Amino acid sequence: MKTRLLLGALLCYGAAFAQTIELEEFATGFTDLTEITHAGTDRFYVAEQGGTIRILNADGTVGDTPFLDITDILSTGGERGLLGLAFHPDYEDNGYLYVNYTNLEGSTVVARYTRSAENDITADPASAAIVLTVAQPAANHNGGCLRFGPDGYLYIAMGDGGGAGDPDGNGQNKNVLLGKLLRIDVNSGAQYGIPEGNPFVGIDGSDEIWAYGLRNPWKFSFNRLNGDLWIADVGQGVIEEINKATSTAAGLNYGWRCYEGTQVYNNTGCSTAEMFTQPFAEYTHEATDGCSITGGYVYTGTTYPNLAGKYIFTDYCNNKIGWAAADGTLSYSEAFTGNEFTAFGEDIDGELYVGGKTSGTIYKITDSSLSTKGFNNKLFSMAPNPAGSEVFINLNNATANTAVSIYDLGGKLLLQQPLTTTANRIDTSALQAGMYLLEVNNVNGKNTQKLVIN
Repeated sequence: MKTRLLLGALLCYGAAFAQTIELEEFATGFTDLTEITHAGTDRFYVAEQGGTIRILNADGTVGDTPFLDITDILSTGGERGLLGLAFHPDYEDNGYLYVNYTNLEGSTVVARYTRSAENDITADPASAAIVLTVAQPAANHNGGCLRFGPDGYLYIAMGDGGGAGDPDGNGQNKNVLLGKLLRIDVNSGAQYGIPEGNPFVGIDGSDEIWAYGLRNPWKFSFNRLNGDLWIADVGQGVIEEINKATSTAAGLNYGWRCYEGTQVYNNTGCSTAEMFTQPFAEYTHEATDGCSITGGYVYTGTTYPNLAGKYIFTDYCNNKIGWAAADGTLSYSEAFTGNEFTAFGEDIDGELYVGGKTSGTIYKITDSSLSTKGFNNKLFSMAPNPAGSEVFINLNNATANTAVSIYDLGGKLLLQQPLTTTANRIDTSALQAGMYLLEVNNVNGKNTQKLVIN
C-alpha cells in the first residue's frame, strides 16, 4: 500500500523545494507498538505495549517467535506497559538489551536482558537484571524512552508521575527522578554508575539527572551525525513542544510546570532566578488538531536530500507527519487517518519509518519528488564526497546557463557558481565541516545531492 501526501514548500531559496511525502507500507500485524529500533544491523526490533518484542527483518517479514516476552511481569493499558527498548552499543559482543516497563505495582522499571546463548533471534527471559526502579504516583506520564547517547551512556526519559498539572511539583524538584531525563553508566557499579559531568553530583539534586522540567517526554533521540539531543515533550492541554540541545549541555531546565511551552502554566513557587530553556519549536492543539506529540529523528539518510537535517515528528491525534526546519519553522502533511502514530524508527543508514497503533502497520517515510536513487538523465556527478577544500562537478551534458548552488540545511545560500565546461572545480575551502545540499540547475532540469565536508 502506498499513500501520497503533498506537502507545502519547506525550503525557500530561489525556487522552493516541495516534498511529496509517501508512506510506503513496510510491515504490518503489530499490536500497540511503542518502539522501533535496531541493534547495529538491518534488522528491526519492535516493542509492543503488551510486553513482547518482535523481530522485523529487512525484507519486511516478521519473525514467528517473539524475541522477548515479558507480558507476565508488567501492568499494561493506558500509558503503562512495555514503553522503551535500547540495545547496548556493544550488543554484538555482550548481547545486552535494556527495556523500560511498568511492573505489576505500576512502578517504572529499567532492566537488562541478554541475548540467548543458543541463537540470535531470542533473548533469555531468565537473564533479567534490574537496573533501576522508580515508584509512580499515578498511571500516566511514565515517559519510557531509552537511548544510548554518543557518549555511550544510557539516557532514560521519565514523565512527571501523572495527575493533571504536575500536582506534586516533580518537574522542578531536582531531588526526585520524575519529570527528568536521566543519564547513567550501565558499564560500572553494581547496577549502574554516575557518569562524570552529570550536573548535580556533589550538590543539591539527584545524581542521575541530566535535564529536568519535563512533563511526559514521549520519545527523544540523538542526531547520529552531530550528537544533538531532541526531546518531544507532551503538553498539558494547549501546547506541544520540541526541545533541542547539544549532547554536552547538562542541567537544562525545560520549564514544566512553570511553563507549558513558552507560556506560563503555573508559576507558584517558581524561582525568578531559575534559567529556563525555551523550546526549539512548539505548536498548539487548536492550530493543528493535535493533542500529544510523538518525537522522531533528524533525517540523516542519503536517499532524500530535501529532508536532510529536518527533525521529523508526528502527533497521536492528528496523524500528520511534521518536521522542523533549522530555524524552527514547522511544516505538516495532510492527515493519515486510522493510524495514531506512536513511534518512529531509524535504520542503520538514517532512513526513517513510522508506526501506527491502530493500524498495526510500520511505514517507510519517502519523498517521491526527489531521491538520490534512480534518477533518469542525472545532470551531474561529483567527487570526492566527502570533500575537503574542493569538489569537482562533472556534467553529463554541458549547456548554457548551468549553475551550481550550495545551501546549508536551513536553506541559506552559501555559494553559487556558473558551470561552463563538462568538468568544473568548486572551491569549498570556506565551508565548515558538516552536511550541505548541492544543487545543479539548467534547462534540462534540477538535481540535488547531499555534500559532506570533512
